[in-house]
Amino acid sequence: MTGVPGEHPEPPADLADRSPLLYQLTPGTVLSRIHNRNQEPAFFSRTSRNRFDCPNASFGVLYVGLDEHCAFVETFGQDTGIRLITRRALEQRRLCYMRLAAQLTVIDLATSGGLARIGADARLLSGSHAVAQRWSAALRDHPTKPAGLLYPARNDVARKACALFDPPEIVLQVTNAGSLLDARHALLLAGILDTYGFGLID
Repeated sequence: MTGVPGEHPEPPADLADRSPLLYQLTPGTVLSRIHNRNQEPAFFSRTSRNRFDCPNASFGVLYVGLDEHCAFVETFGQDTGIRLITRRALEQRRLCYMRLAAQLTVIDLATSGGLARIGADARLLSGSHAVAQRWSAALRDHPTKPAGLLYPARNDVARKACALFDPPEIVLQVTNAGSLLDARHALLLAGILDTYGFGLID
């Protein structure tokens, strides 16, 4: 049917000649991540299950939020329509902060013009994972040598997340902040639950 968008196109043959919008993550920037308590905080996925994972697992991808709200909604907001979260689900996860010790340049897919400059559109952020993964691999090889991708959180497009590639020059200083159920996070958790209209149950 005319006008109905289909699958997102593959990376264009001239992608290397295009000028992507770049975003600078400056030294001292603190990124947020909520991870399984049995998993390392700085987990660079090679599972091919996530949107910007490498399609052949030749490199890993670390998913982080630019704030705690983003980390929460990217972790717990994927099931559209579900507005409840259990204490057990929170107990199984840990909040951590990752402070950058060096500047990282990422390709900006979240700001106006970012997608269009590389010949992409919003389907890259919401459609097929397989296509997005091939774009991720192609963008990693771009002459600008990006450290990752900046993109809007799927369930809160006002929040920004990063998919960071795993070259050894990425230096992250990780601080384990414990469970969101810890008393020190009471105000933070209340604010997050209120923002997204989540109820907390046992």
